[in-house]
Amino acid sequence: MAVRSRKKSAKPRKRDAVATRAAILASARRAFAQSGYDSVGLREIAAGAGVTAMLVNRYFGSKEKLFAEVAAVASSSPIILTRENLSSPDFAKRIAALLVDITGANETPLDGFLITLRSAGSKEASKIGRKQVTHGQLKMLAGSLRGAHAEERAAVILSIVAGFQAMRQMMGLRALTDAEPDMLREILTPLFRELVG
Repeated sequence: MAVRSRKKSAKPRKRDAVATRAAILASARRAFAQSGYDSVGLREIAAGAGVTAMLVNRYFGSKEKLFAEVAAVASSSPIILTRENLSSPDFAKRIAALLVDITGANETPLDGFLITLRSAGSKEASKIGRKQVTHGQLKMLAGSLRGAHAEERAAVILSIVAGFQAMRQMMGLRALTDAEPDMLREILTPLFRELVG
C-alpha cells in the first residue's frame, strides 16, 4: 500500500500595507531623483518596490499623486529651512554656510533637489512642484522675513540656493568647485543678508 506524503501548505505571505507603501515611495523617490518625472513609469517604480503597477495605483491612485507624495516626503526634512535656522540671529550666514557644505565635492545631491531639477521640463511635475514649493518652502521662508516684499525676497533666496546647487554640484562649474569654501561663504553671506533684511 502506497503511503501518500502530505505536503505542508505554504503559509500565505503576510500583508503589510505600511511596509508596501513605504517600499513604493522609496522606489519612486529613487526613480524620480535619477530620471525625472517623464522618464519614469509605474512599472519601473513597481519593480523597484517588488510589487505590481496595479498595486501602486491602488495605493496612490495615479503617477501624479505618487509624485506629489514623493515631493512632499523629500522636502519634509529640510537642511536649510529648519526652525532653528530660520530663528537664528544670523540666518544669512547660516544659509551661506549650509549651502556651501551641502554642495561640497564629497556630498551627494539631495533627492528633493534632483527630483525638482530632473522633472522641471514636465508640465504635470512642474505644477506639482510649484504647489509644493509655494505652500512649503516659500511660505515658511517668507513668514520668517520682516519688511516689504517678503514673498519675492524668499523666492529669490530659493532661486539662489537652487542655482548654486545646480552650478556647483551638478554642472561642476570650476569657479565654484575649485573655490575655497570660506571664500564662497564670504561671497554668499552679504547677498543673503540683503535679502533676509
